[in-house]
Amino acid sequence: MTSLLPSYVSGSWWTADAAASTSEVRDASTGEVVTRVSTEGLDLAGALEYARSVGQQSLGALTFHQRAVLLKQFALALTERKAELYELSARTGATKTDSWVDIDGGIGVLFSYSGKGRRELPNSQVYVDGPVEPLSKDGSFLGRHIYTRLPGVAVQINAFNFPVWGSLEKFAPAFLAGMPTLVKPATPTGYLAEAFVRILVESGLLPEGSLQLVSGSVPDLFDNLQLGDIVGFTGSASTATSLRAHTAVQTGGVRFTAETDSINASVLGTDAVQGTPEFDAYVRQLVTEMTTKAGQKCTAIRRAIVPATTADAVIEAVRARIAEKVVLGDPRAEGTSMGPLASTAQRDEVLRQVGALVAAGGEIVVGSTDAPEVLLADGSRGAASDGAFVSPVLLRFDDASVEAVHELEAFGPVSSLLTYATTAEAADLVARGGGSLVTSVATHDPAQAVELAGRIAAYNGRMLLLDRDDARSSTGHGSPLPNLVHGGPGRAGGGEELGGIRAVLHHMQRTAVQGSPEMLTALTGVWHAGAAAQSEGRHPFRKSLAELRIGDQIASATREVTLDDIETFAHFTGDTFYAHMDEDAAAANPFFPGRVAHGYLLVSWAAGLFVDPEPGPVLANYGLENLRFITPVSPGDTIRVTLTAKQITPRETDEYGEVRWDAVIHNQNEEIVANYDVLTLVAKE
Repeated sequence: MTSLLPSYVSGSWWTADAAASTSEVRDASTGEVVTRVSTEGLDLAGALEYARSVGQQSLGALTFHQRAVLLKQFALALTERKAELYELSARTGATKTDSWVDIDGGIGVLFSYSGKGRRELPNSQVYVDGPVEPLSKDGSFLGRHIYTRLPGVAVQINAFNFPVWGSLEKFAPAFLAGMPTLVKPATPTGYLAEAFVRILVESGLLPEGSLQLVSGSVPDLFDNLQLGDIVGFTGSASTATSLRAHTAVQTGGVRFTAETDSINASVLGTDAVQGTPEFDAYVRQLVTEMTTKAGQKCTAIRRAIVPATTADAVIEAVRARIAEKVVLGDPRAEGTSMGPLASTAQRDEVLRQVGALVAAGGEIVVGSTDAPEVLLADGSRGAASDGAFVSPVLLRFDDASVEAVHELEAFGPVSSLLTYATTAEAADLVARGGGSLVTSVATHDPAQAVELAGRIAAYNGRMLLLDRDDARSSTGHGSPLPNLVHGGPGRAGGGEELGGIRAVLHHMQRTAVQGSPEMLTALTGVWHAGAAAQSEGRHPFRKSLAELRIGDQIASATREVTLDDIETFAHFTGDTFYAHMDEDAAAANPFFPGRVAHGYLLVSWAAGLFVDPEPGPVLANYGLENLRFITPVSPGDTIRVTLTAKQITPRETDEYGEVRWDAVIHNQNEEIVANYDVLTLVAKE
């Protein structure tokens, strides 16, 4: 008998009793039983509590950067054993290209969030959002916003189409935020999710309780969730609606985000006639989206919206490209470019939906719903009655207003072609989908692109503008990227995943905090003006990262600004702007009392006033941020600068770190002339 697929919960592998009722999971191409699944007897409540206690404690001991380094190590561990995942992936119906999208795409998300975590997050456990909000005239009472990690568990309920990427794109930001994850993969491809989890467990890299896996159903999941937990769901819109209605979400404070099926569109511009690069790119993209993963992608093109005058040419081009490029067969057979659907149940559902679209007025103009002849694993061709194969199908609707084409999704290699006469009509057809993950527009006419974007952006989570300039470099209509938002309004679920650090913050709580500069400095790890500062002893630039402390400060001597200085700087740099060179013109300017010093002259002088010139722990100055010139400086004025260590960020994998310094230039009247942040790289020892 085929073995049961195990779960990984509460720190160990668990398998249901041999007498438990099970579900069979079959090879998508051959129908052979791959494994059996059951969660009968699994202590789900205990697994969730294990995450909230043990997982929270182990992740909470780490900083953002430490978690980011681990994400890279996870990616390397999976890369080393990638061949095992590819071998299993073929059993799900995925070709090598499909597996690359799923497996390498998932690993790529880990690499991406590792890099973004180290570049864009502090090496601490609190994320500061936005500037300081002064709440008192004397600066003794301040406010600002911070993010801290949620205290619960991130539960992910995944679809069958991307068992690796679908998990890792949720896991990476949750882990980086410091939140433990419990993965519930879809049963038809759950054995591939189990394989990547096993690799990570065997790597010994996972902090205890940070990742758990439930292989099988979880009927009482929502009954065991509580405030502080978050659910990330990928699946059908109808299932998302029923889950969202649970009291745990409605009144229990459980966060619920959904990414669901959507009737995505791709619009061919009126200028993109046959023979243009845009027409060719549109057809290539449409066929790719129909056949990659056998069309089992939530981002796939379901509605091809084209000018009425171009429709016949598009149909012929799609038919020709499918005939030339698409070979339907077992993914293990050399030459296969499109595999089966994930299961025979999925095959039957896709054919049922195609039948419903035909009944609503759709005409099949490319492909067929007949059982196809396919390339078998041994290289021969024949029928595969036990396989979940469906040919690519393109339907045409003469009446683009038919409700079914905007509401029914055949989740497979199926698209429908609709025609339009005006740009406004095309935009209306896009909107009738009720909210989508993505719409692409193929046009080389900026005016048409701008008009469409203005009309349809609000109905989409993402828009792709495709033309001759980006056709080769474009990542494609159906490819969510770690640094861009994945999700969409309305039918698409209303949720949001990925989008860089945005996804990390989805797993954290934003809180407004109010207090004194001293308290906010302690809470955020960022020095606030008015908090304690230390200016005695060694120059701060003589201190290594290990010695430097938040609030270490140097107050400089003063320097007088003369007219000769201003003119010398102007002629030396070539910046002879009239405010520096023409007394009458400068005085006529509402911002200046007369000729004034260049702002960059003052910043340069400030550096000369605070820099310790000898070699030491400070390795480099690599930038200024948030520079503002506030009070003009006239000839005869004097300036001084105060430099304070504002934030110290050691880099986990380097022998140096970043120090952010608060720089303030004052004049002789104690007015602020300029303020800005100086960034330096400083040796750890």
